[in-house]
Amino acid sequence: MTQSRAFWRAVEAIHGVVYFAPDTKERFEAVGLKGYWMGYVSSRSAALGTPSPTLVTALFHGFAPSIIRRALPDAWTYAARDDILTTRSDLARDVLTPLLADADTAKLARDLGLVVERLDFAGRPLAAAHRDLPVPDDDVARLWHAATVIREYRGDSHVAVLTAAGLDGAAANALAVAAGLAPAEQRTARGWTEDEWGAAIGRLGTRGWVDVTGSLTDTGRSARSQVEDTTDRVVAGGFDREATARAITVEDALVAVARRIAESGAVSYPNPTGVPPA
Repeated sequence: MTQSRAFWRAVEAIHGVVYFAPDTKERFEAVGLKGYWMGYVSSRSAALGTPSPTLVTALFHGFAPSIIRRALPDAWTYAARDDILTTRSDLARDVLTPLLADADTAKLARDLGLVVERLDFAGRPLAAAHRDLPVPDDDVARLWHAATVIREYRGDSHVAVLTAAGLDGAAANALAVAAGLAPAEQRTARGWTEDEWGAAIGRLGTRGWVDVTGSLTDTGRSARSQVEDTTDRVVAGGFDREATARAITVEDALVAVARRIAESGAVSYPNPTGVPPA
């Protein structure tokens, strides 16, 4: 049984607050990093240790190698890994705390944590790295930590499906834009040059997924839908019966939190993740 799209969109929203907070750039600069993207790249990959640009490009998939190289390995010399991770967790806690005032945060954190404990992490390296980080003591940060593990779990699975479908990072993003899932500025947000983007659209055109104007064709729409459906099945394969049952049980409460996040503007839509609101 696959998890609902509402569940995944809610998890994405809870995880994503660290990318859209107005003081994200300043918080990471306070520990020595330089600019928003260095904070993004290093904080998302620091669960792995101090990985190389090549490794992070492989795991993130949709980002141009050049934008990753702008951040790494320099980030590891500008700030301590533990300070980067602490800043990220503190940022999530500060954004989420006022939005969880009416929620049973302890129960949400406990239930999502139990989902994490039941997952099969084979083939999900970024999720596994986050799983191995120390679990925070407080309920809000613990909720965010569990949501992050689960979010990266689907992300790792999605990357596997994209590569199996023959979609490189640029083409995957261009297809998402054509499908209306990502904003028009996705090319620059992910660091691709105009030439790289044009070549990606050409590859999609060769497959009949976009037309000469770069607009999605019926074949492309079907292919993009199949990518999402396959991702759902791949993810569901890593959830045992108990994890699936707990995900179903906690879904309504997660969606309520995600809607408060959207209403507050803590995560803006549409955004480069290509995930719509819950």
